[in-house]
Amino acid sequence: MSFPLLTATAALPALGAIATAAVPAARRTAAKWLALLVSLATLALAVTVLVRFDPDGSRYQLTESRAWIAEFGVRYELGVDGIGVALIALTALLMPFIILAGWHDADPLETKSSRWRPTQGFFALILAVEAMVIISFAATDVFLFYIFFEAMLIPMYFLIGGFGDRAHAGSDEKASAQRSYAAVKFLLYNLVGGLIMLAAVIGLYVVAGNFSLQEIAEARANGTLDMATSTERWLFLGFFFAFAVKAPLWPLHTWLPNAMGESTAPVAVLITAVVDKVGTFAMLRFCLGLFPEASKWATPVVLVLALISIIYGALLAVGQRDIKRLVAYASISHFGFIILGIFAMTSQGQSGATLYMVNHGISTAALMLVAGFLISRRGSRLIADYGGVQKVAPVLAGTFLIGGLATLSLPGLAPFVSEFLVLVGAFARYPVVGIIATIGIVLAALYTLVLYQRTMTGPVKPEVSAMPDLRVRELVVVAPLIALLIGLGVYPKPLTDLVNPAVKHTMSDVQQKDPKPDVEAAK
Repeated sequence: MSFPLLTATAALPALGAIATAAVPAARRTAAKWLALLVSLATLALAVTVLVRFDPDGSRYQLTESRAWIAEFGVRYELGVDGIGVALIALTALLMPFIILAGWHDADPLETKSSRWRPTQGFFALILAVEAMVIISFAATDVFLFYIFFEAMLIPMYFLIGGFGDRAHAGSDEKASAQRSYAAVKFLLYNLVGGLIMLAAVIGLYVVAGNFSLQEIAEARANGTLDMATSTERWLFLGFFFAFAVKAPLWPLHTWLPNAMGESTAPVAVLITAVVDKVGTFAMLRFCLGLFPEASKWATPVVLVLALISIIYGALLAVGQRDIKRLVAYASISHFGFIILGIFAMTSQGQSGATLYMVNHGISTAALMLVAGFLISRRGSRLIADYGGVQKVAPVLAGTFLIGGLATLSLPGLAPFVSEFLVLVGAFARYPVVGIIATIGIVLAALYTLVLYQRTMTGPVKPEVSAMPDLRVRELVVVAPLIALLIGLGVYPKPLTDLVNPAVKHTMSDVQQKDPKPDVEAAK
């Protein structure tokens, strides 16, 4: 029996979470280092998964299958395709930077209510989320996926509600109330989506008799599974609703700005760069894989919702006064692009959507973490409270600019390739949709450059005149992310080679081929 590499990759942060939580209260620094070492060891395992995965091999690799709840056909089944491998690598890559960036975010804090922040719990919860996300990207049993899809809500709820941003305008009571509101809203939205998905999961079992993604897909392909059109559509809607909440897609997005605004910057990165990717990934793996005909039936409506997300999110980002809420609304716009690429039903669109998931994770992490360092220095999230930062902290301003330029998909940085492929894929099948989506690019340039201009340029405000530049720990966090943005922007081939074979399988699931060009190439 081969070594269960996928299980080990998920189990290590889970065990690390338990060990970190068990560190004595007085050993806070030891807990931080333990969490960091566990995240680095998990990254090493994720790299091993990446190296052992053969893009030209079978669709699902490194597979594991064991009986779990045999009476109901539930198995512990894991397996990864190129898309899953890329997202596991992204998750493991970002975790050490998230932990380093949040090194002091959960240090004891005495307020008027004598409230203390348990450091061990903060880092243990982050590791727990990592374990659950990795399992979600690897699960090929629908019920197993559902368990961890829902379970990750618990540690995220406590990270949002228990460890809020210290740069809050207002009293401690007001800050606590807003954190609680954001955490409860996050939990309720996602629980409602999960409950609807649970009904669909049960319905799928009634129709298929098991929960195995591969077995159900094979039965659909060879005609041994007879699923009525109406049944397939209802099941698709149940799954898609839950994933659209997680992603999030307009109009199910309203929890995200609250959650990101009230979280610490590292937790905000955890939400939008890691956890939310489970929703878009699941659209590719489960919606298109299990319900191909219903996916094609729903495509026109999904494309409209994606376009609304792109433009609506960008417009609201333009009008924001809060740095973190601006990044949140920008992410809603970016998730619109990802979903547009998925449901364009072209290989370019789906490859672009997958690349977008990875590149958005890196670019958002870079921008939000630098923004977090900026906010921690000034003690304010309001854009109007800054000005002239580039004159007193040029390295901070420079890294903030690169993160912002990546967010607007500047050519030469990683997100450009993703957005270009999404737009090409959408235009190939739906030209009007592709044209409308380009409005999001213009708006992205507007909100990003205005943000930089208002915070970094102009006269130096007295409150930022003594602002220190990035410290060594902060440079260790930001520099690798900037290097990846440039590296993948100049040479994205390793990532495209990894995901393209998986995209071909997905296109085969929905029985779609790329449209032929209207004009033939000259011979």
